[in-house]
Amino acid sequence: MSSINKYLYKSLFLLIPALLVLSSCEEEEVYEQTRLFRPVLNEQLRAELNTIIVNMGKMKEVSSYTLEVSRDTFQTIDYLIETTENYVEINATLLNGEELLWNTLYQVRATAHANDPIYDSKPSDLGNVRTERFPSILNVPTSADVIDRAARVTWQPVGAQITAIKVFAITDARLSNPLRAREVSAEEHAAGLAIVSGLEPLTSYQLAIYSGATLRGWETYTTKEGSIDLNDPLVINLTESEDPDAVINAVATASEGQIIVVKKGVVYNLPSVPLDKSITIRGSQGFGSEKAVLYTTGNWNIAGGATVDHVRFIDLELRGADIGGDYVFNPSNSDPTYINELTFDDCILNNFRGIIRIRSKVFLNNYTINNSIVYRLGGYGIITTDTDGDGNAAVNNIYLTNSTFSKINSFMTSRQNAQSIVIDGCTMSELASPDGIVFRWRGTDGERSNVLNGISITNTIWGPAWDDAQSGKLSVRGIYDGLEATSFNIVNTYATSDFSFTPGSEIPGFPALNYSGTPTDLWVDPANLDFNFKDSGFAGKFDTGDPRWRAKL
Repeated sequence: MSSINKYLYKSLFLLIPALLVLSSCEEEEVYEQTRLFRPVLNEQLRAELNTIIVNMGKMKEVSSYTLEVSRDTFQTIDYLIETTENYVEINATLLNGEELLWNTLYQVRATAHANDPIYDSKPSDLGNVRTERFPSILNVPTSADVIDRAARVTWQPVGAQITAIKVFAITDARLSNPLRAREVSAEEHAAGLAIVSGLEPLTSYQLAIYSGATLRGWETYTTKEGSIDLNDPLVINLTESEDPDAVINAVATASEGQIIVVKKGVVYNLPSVPLDKSITIRGSQGFGSEKAVLYTTGNWNIAGGATVDHVRFIDLELRGADIGGDYVFNPSNSDPTYINELTFDDCILNNFRGIIRIRSKVFLNNYTINNSIVYRLGGYGIITTDTDGDGNAAVNNIYLTNSTFSKINSFMTSRQNAQSIVIDGCTMSELASPDGIVFRWRGTDGERSNVLNGISITNTIWGPAWDDAQSGKLSVRGIYDGLEATSFNIVNTYATSDFSFTPGSEIPGFPALNYSGTPTDLWVDPANLDFNFKDSGFAGKFDTGDPRWRAKL
């Protein structure tokens, strides 16, 4: 080794210890303590019976947690729980003997605490969770189990005899103060059915069944709107008639604005003599889900030259004999004819070529389908205005709300401008045949081909075409003609993964959101009109589609 190399080696050997000494003298870097992170869940909140399970991620810096439990999104706090555990079961043991309520939606939030309170986390909303339904022999009520002033209570007649039914206010969470009670006979117990009367219209109650002093179950019952006074001079009472022509005869003799009340479960013929007066036809109240039916092998018309303020169908089924030829209304009048309002409320409409087709000088101002199910319609859909030229048949405003539409060849067609179309809270499945029409405004371009105040589609779910012929084609024509200057408002509206538009027919901005699965992934049985949600993970299950199918918190 050269003398130079020896010198360098010796210098480095002496330098390394010096560097180690200097580095050991440097101060250790200390980071400033900060606020704890908000608690997060290891798994979603869940309930077992009436116990809520909270499973939070464990953080070593946390000394304890505060859990807050509420039923009104923390406007008030039901329970304040201090714990050192990240896994907590909220039950009667933890709550000093007080049980959580059954079948009740709770909200939970948590705060993580440090040894020094200034570093506590901010509150973390952990979400909603509903406790399970009380183990019960009581059947869950449906809308068919309530009328305006009474409820039908049904149960499985097993175990000890049901001896009483008690009525509680909806606010009496722990069933402490019954409003009234009625005894249950041995015969009623064996039948598993009793009627509770003396209720108020449009009111929610809790009805509970007992075997002696033992509670066997309870459910919420909400009564319907007060029924029509059948003795009112405005009412034509057909609730005792099963004559198929009773409605035809009643309409013929009715005066302006009269209300015809028909018997549940009876099939009546739809009139065919042109209508020249305002009329309401509605089903009577009663237990059971079977509606009165208005049946036609043709259609009804509006008298030429008439001005009709309203035609209302409420709580009925309207059924055609032939999807290729029947309508509810199919007027074509040379004298100007005006209908201010046509409404279908709480109805089922099926097996028509179209619901209403208007031609020549027939004008409809407001057209509403609400809380209804519409299925199996042919090429004239829910509305067709079918005469070209200025001053001919037109519809102004169309409102489709809280309803289901399925298996429809063609949806809407007009040859004239409309004022507005509103679709809100609807379930649309198999709407328009493959390459079929959703919106067709086929008047002269720019003159009679638009919806002047726009088309709004909100809180709605839309599936693919009605492929009745099983061609494998699922696209639809969103806009077939017109709507060049029509604005679209599309909000909180989903389409399934197999929904598509025929190229060149797209609706601007549609859909607002996409669902990654098919209709059979999303719904229980769409082919048979069961649109309850199968996919519990669907983001819109609480706030989109027809409310009758939505999941309940």
